[in-house]
Amino acid sequence: MSEKATLNVGGKSYEFDVITGSENETCIDIQNLRKESGIITMDPGFGNTGSCYSSITYVDGAKGILKYRGYPIEEVAAKASFTETAYLILYGELPNPQELRKFSARLKEHAPLHTNLEHHFSGFPREAPPMAILSAMLNLVSCFHPEVLEVPTTGEEFDRTASLLLSKVRTISAFAYRMAAGKPINHPNPNLSYCGNFLHMMFSDPHQEYEVSPVVDRALNLFLILHADHEQNCSTSTVRVVGSSRANLFSSISAGVCALWGPLHGGANTAVMMMLEDIKNSGRPLRYYLDKAKDKNDPFKLMGFGHRVYKNFDPRALILKEQVHQVQKALNIQDNLLDVALELEEFILKDDYFISRNLYPNVDFYSGILLRAIGIPLKMYTVMFAIGRMPGWIANWKELHDHNQRISRPRQIYTGETTRSFVPLTER
Repeated sequence: MSEKATLNVGGKSYEFDVITGSENETCIDIQNLRKESGIITMDPGFGNTGSCYSSITYVDGAKGILKYRGYPIEEVAAKASFTETAYLILYGELPNPQELRKFSARLKEHAPLHTNLEHHFSGFPREAPPMAILSAMLNLVSCFHPEVLEVPTTGEEFDRTASLLLSKVRTISAFAYRMAAGKPINHPNPNLSYCGNFLHMMFSDPHQEYEVSPVVDRALNLFLILHADHEQNCSTSTVRVVGSSRANLFSSISAGVCALWGPLHGGANTAVMMMLEDIKNSGRPLRYYLDKAKDKNDPFKLMGFGHRVYKNFDPRALILKEQVHQVQKALNIQDNLLDVALELEEFILKDDYFISRNLYPNVDFYSGILLRAIGIPLKMYTVMFAIGRMPGWIANWKELHDHNQRISRPRQIYTGETTRSFVPLTER
């Protein structure tokens, strides 16, 4: 017999199933609570509410564990390419050589944009935020490929649509950068890898083909791998909520891009870089900023430390920190911001105030410095996050439909006025 949980309210008892996941995490299934009792639960921000069953990604924040489809992130990061990781997240298993070649071929096939789509980039203002362009252009892509509006979650049609989205997000992002920089667009080169092709579209000039360094190619692969999925975060939950209305994959992903845009989510590494720049340029000692962070009346916050889920350390931060050193050494880069970041981290990891609050570096603390070393401009950081998160968004949209999950519809507790009589305007 399964374990039960009992809720006692107003002299009545209600029993609910206790469910254990494959990694022994436990939940109380309250789906029928309102139906049986008329009562709802309150959990602003859904920090303690399970919204779905998922087999994609597992996070144990207390132990600093992250797994994709059962594979520890440390092993995936060390042994896989982003293309291989995307396949794993989408389909649940690692591809064999033939499957990987076929998947990679589809990504190359779908990299170009329709000529009429290219013209749309000139309609955006030069100063338009790249995330706004990305969200808008993803919806536009579906207009030029109407077959994606009614796509199943299995078979060749899904394979084609998922590959199309994974490939075109990279092209759209590179074109958005070129447009904002006042430079002509570079069309995809089918002879390059997924990341190499993106770097070519970003940085090649008419008279100078960008030479893709193996070190930079690997660093970009690693960045995208570490951002490929992360359970039911804000943007992934948004994709699921929009998808639950049976909205198509492209509109659901576009909504995810908008959710990711916020500084508390995908924009966090940009905030980290701005903070490090401010610290470096101020000339003040680090202790000044640590004191500000401890002052409850001071709005200053240390960006890149602590995490909603991880209460010990973020395994992605450890991987990125090592990669930053490798890239800067290989490219012979001396970056004062890295020196500031390392010194700040050292101070915080020795300070009982921050240790007691589990404020350890998260993935955003070093990801911006890595992108800076690669040559990615600050305005593109959140777009890079979106490219990396694409496999997770697609997989969650697919899983939602595979489980035939009902439309999302949270409840509320009303705190407004009770019934009042409407007084006509002439009598007021």
